[in-house]
Order: sequence, then structure tokens, then C-alpha cells
Amino acid sequence: MSSKNEILFVKTPPVKLFFTAAIPGAISMLASSLYQTIDGALVGQFLGSTAFAAVNLAMPFVIINFALADLIGVGSAVPISIALGRKEEKEANNIFTCACLMIVLTGILIGALLFAAAPLLIRLMGAEGEFADQAVMYIRVYALCSPITTIVFAMDNFLRICGIIRGSMALNILMSVVGALLEFILLGVVGVGVWGAALSNCLAMMMSVLLALIPFWRKKTQLRFCRPKLKLRIVRQIVACGSPTFLNNIAGRITSILLNAILVRLGGETAVSVYGVLMYADGIVQPIMYGACDSLQPAVGYNWGAGRFSRVRAIEKCCFVTAFVISAAALVLMALFPSQVAGLFMANATPEAMQMAIWAMRLFVFTYLTRWFAFATQSYMMAIEKPLQASLISVSTALVFPVLLIVILWPLGLTGIWLNFAGTSLLAAILALIIMIKMRPQLHRADLA
Repeated sequence: MSSKNEILFVKTPPVKLFFTAAIPGAISMLASSLYQTIDGALVGQFLGSTAFAAVNLAMPFVIINFALADLIGVGSAVPISIALGRKEEKEANNIFTCACLMIVLTGILIGALLFAAAPLLIRLMGAEGEFADQAVMYIRVYALCSPITTIVFAMDNFLRICGIIRGSMALNILMSVVGALLEFILLGVVGVGVWGAALSNCLAMMMSVLLALIPFWRKKTQLRFCRPKLKLRIVRQIVACGSPTFLNNIAGRITSILLNAILVRLGGETAVSVYGVLMYADGIVQPIMYGACDSLQPAVGYNWGAGRFSRVRAIEKCCFVTAFVISAAALVLMALFPSQVAGLFMANATPEAMQMAIWAMRLFVFTYLTRWFAFATQSYMMAIEKPLQASLISVSTALVFPVLLIVILWPLGLTGIWLNFAGTSLLAAILALIIMIKMRPQLHRADLA
């Protein structure tokens, strides 16, 4: 008798599978990204420009707080899917259980370190006074909650692996709605400071984690908790498969920290705020692409493990086309309405600040001409357990190319910073194309069954 996974991942036609899995995944990430956008808008509208700049200064460290959990969550999802494709359910359950324990333990460790180091980190960024105090406060709330919140994205992956795709989508939407409502109440009604924005998101994530665990506790899923047998082989496998996401998070945050430090010195709070506008706008586009491609990874991994390579290629075609369409739509919308997008986050901005934001966005939109290809290629490599190729794209996109372009474009000042994103995407697309050409013999193998 076919399992729910086999019916969905193997027997469903690729286009129907796309609408069944990728569309809910994209909607889930859209809900999450819209919440991040609302978060930035609420902070900017209710707390002002200093708080908005402080949140943007702190955000790279907040993302670092989730980096190890993402490594484990994504890194375990790939071998779990492949093990299920090979009918090795005990192995899949053990990896799942070990991954959950590892995430909780790393959440405790990284949260404690980040809480203690927050003041020093923000001082090193060049921030002072109220600007620095608010950034430290924002980081520390996330650090305190990290033992529970950091597993939230991994649970999303585990639910999708088990075929609970609509349930995963519903949880993400609920988390975003609850987070936005709590933040509106705390900031707009109660009138608390920037810590209320962080606490709202953390409480919503805690709620989502508890709800996501219910089907696993009730043993209603294909994946089951078991007595963990943590072996060095499993740790190496998780680290290898999760390294592209981890390196992207860490490298990307190092780049963000470097850019923020440069922006503080070149343009002060205004330049940091403009950078924040770009990141919040992109924070809608990239998660939608990620949601669509990531939601299909369990199906890709399952079929790769089962030796159905032609089906893998058919599913991946959907990923590439979807990434292109999303990028094209983002380019058009942001190019046509730059002032409206900037106005969402920069309440009562001076004419000079708004002019800087519009100019930055007009340069930034060229990023979407090529980003889709590198993004989809990296997702492809991750899904078929090719961490070296995925990591190469990830680190080059997040750190190597941006730092190289900072040096090359330095004479252009702030304009060089805004051009950095489009240049990075172009170089990443060229690298991805080279990798796809070199990988062609493996990617076009005949089916084993």
C-alpha cells in the first residue's frame, strides 16, 4: 500500500505537485514576510526612525541566533527525505529525533552567548546612546526566547516532509497574524518600546512550535520521535547538508554587519534606514521564492533517493520557472512604485532621506534580473545532497562577491553600496551556470527504476 508521501511525491504529476506543495509553501513564506514588513512599518510608524534603525542594526545578530537551528533543521530534512525514499523509516525517525534535541541545545547555548555579548557587538558597530540601547534590547529578547523559538522553522520542514502541507501553511499564517496583532497592541495601544516588537514575534513563534508538535506527540505522522541514537555519522550528514543554509546565514549577516558599519559612517542613521527599507522590501520577495523551492525539496530528495531522476528534473523545472516569475514581478513593482515602498517604513522622512531611498531602490531592482537563477540552482543542489556546490553558491553570494564589490565600487560612495546587490546577483548567476554545466552528467542520469 502506498504511503501518503509516495502518493504525493512520486505519483502526483509535477505540475499538480507544484500547486499542491509549492503554492502553500510560497503562501506560508509570504505570510511570514508580510509580517516582517508590517513589523518594520509598525516600528517606523509608532517608535520613529531611531528605533527603526536600531532594529535594522540588530537584525543580523537576530538571524545569527537562528543560524545553527536552521543548519540542523535544513540539514536533517534532506537526509530524512532521502531515507524515506529508500524505505529506511527507522533511520529517518532517528535523524528527526536527534535533530530536534540538537536544535534545543544549540538554542540554549547561542542564546546565552548572544545575550551576554549584545552590548559589545553593538558598540563595535559604532552605535551610541539611545540608538545602541534599543538595538541591545531588541537582541536580548530574542536571545532569551531562543531555546523554544529556534526550532520553529525546522518544524515547518518536518511537517512538509510528512505531507502536512496545508497544516504547515496554516501555522505560518496564524503565527504571522498573531505576531502582527500582538505587536500592534504592544506598540500602538500599550505604548511599549522596541522590546515589544521582538517579544511579539517570539510569542507567536512559541505558539507555532507548540501547535506544530501536536501531530508528532499524537503519533499521527510518518515521522515519529524515538529513542535517539546520536552518531558522528548523523552529525556529519546533518552539518554537510545544512551547511549551505548555515553559511548563507552567517556569511550574509557578516556582510550585513559590514555594510551597516560602512553605512553608519557614510550616511548615519538615514543610510542605515534606507538599507533597512531595501532589506524589508526584499524580505517579501526572497521568502516567496524560498517557500516555493523549499517546499518541493522533500519531493526532490525523496525521488532522488528512489532513483527517479527524470521526475527530479521535472520538479526542478517548476522551481526555476517560479523563481523567474517572482523575480520579474518584484522588479516591475519596485521599479514603478519606489516612493510608495519606501514610505511604508520611513514615516515623516525628510525630502533628502526619501530621495536617497528612491535612488537606492531604483538601483537595487536590477538584482532581480539574475537572482532567480542562482537561487533555484542552490535549492536544487541542496535537495539532491550536493552541499559543496550549494555552499559555493551560498558563500559567494552572501559574502565573497559583496565584499569584492565593496572594494571595487568604493569610489562611488553610497551609490556603490546600492549597486552592490545587482552586481552580486549577476556574478552568482554566472557561477550557478558553471556549476549546472559541470553537474550535467549527474543531473541527466537515466532512472534506476
